[in-house]
Amino acid sequence: MGSGNKKVVVAMSGGVDSSVAAALLVERGYDVTGMMLRLWNEPGTESANRCCTPDSIALARQVALKISIPFYVIDARQPFHDVVVRNFLADYAQGVTPNPCLNCNRYIRFGLLLNHALALRAEFLATGHYARLKKDGKGKIQLLRALDQAKDQSYVLHVLNQEQLSRGLFPIGDYTKEQVRQLAIRYNLPVAARRDSQDLCFLAGGDYRSFLFRNAPASLRPGKIITRSGKEVGEHGGLALFTIGQRKGLGVTGDQPFYVIDKDIPNNILIIGKKEELGSTSLSARDFNWISEEIPANPFKAMVKIRYKAIDTWGTVYPRSENTILINFDQPLKAITPGQAAVVYQDQICLGGGIIEQSNIPVQMIEDQDHLI
Repeated sequence: MGSGNKKVVVAMSGGVDSSVAAALLVERGYDVTGMMLRLWNEPGTESANRCCTPDSIALARQVALKISIPFYVIDARQPFHDVVVRNFLADYAQGVTPNPCLNCNRYIRFGLLLNHALALRAEFLATGHYARLKKDGKGKIQLLRALDQAKDQSYVLHVLNQEQLSRGLFPIGDYTKEQVRQLAIRYNLPVAARRDSQDLCFLAGGDYRSFLFRNAPASLRPGKIITRSGKEVGEHGGLALFTIGQRKGLGVTGDQPFYVIDKDIPNNILIIGKKEELGSTSLSARDFNWISEEIPANPFKAMVKIRYKAIDTWGTVYPRSENTILINFDQPLKAITPGQAAVVYQDQICLGGGIIEQSNIPVQMIEDQDHLI
């Protein structure tokens, strides 16, 4: 399908995925401009933030030169810190485990950067995410899983609305990672062999716990460690240092390994138990974004991911109000973690997602909801 020389801005990072996305769009006849966000990092770690190191910027410039497109660096340090890093720290201070990529995609990439693109009179913002877009019969934009299921990133894009998706392009969503690397070689891009980044960019390769010690020490208040029965068995150094399902680093010994099974956040208590105590069959989620902008009238069966790398699990979704849901799973799940997103799928279509608030929802609440709907 011809592009008609439509103007598109590509979010470039100096990595292979965004570089190939840009090259594909040039090949398809788009009028392409490359933009790179300079993100916040702790003083002294500028060379370790893989998203925008001097080396990454230089590589992105080389790619832009190779495929003959303009290239700009946008200073997003302050808004990134205000919207992503501060919320990351605030969530940990509340004892929950956030995914900062969600706020980055919603407010920085498809907020600040999209606005820069529109100011250049671009029609689209393209990224190197592994995902696909399609219009349904009503003209609504659907967010689909990537062809490469192992690389699919629709989970972190579920926060986008119809307006944002209507401006989005994901050129590599129809390719496998291996095919993308082969395309990079064919285009003779200097990033073809560059390894993927796995860590949160602003942690600069470090551990989130040490980041919290440096940037939010007040959130690390010592407290009791107890079992589900209420027996006190130790002391923790701060709820933010632990996540549901964690086994290592508890400092508690027994005849079987202990796991973090819950947090009593108001009382600053860490609750641990044996592996068989870890499962939960339900959750509630807030701030649910229905991508279609239409809230289902009735409960429905769907596949659900409770974190980015989780395996999909069948459950029944109960829409409660404009932005909250309950989910009752067909089988118990380990490590349902408040602060992470519960993202709902029907086959290849991502319906949306919300932030997990609570697991082990009382059965009566679910039964009442079933009756109400």
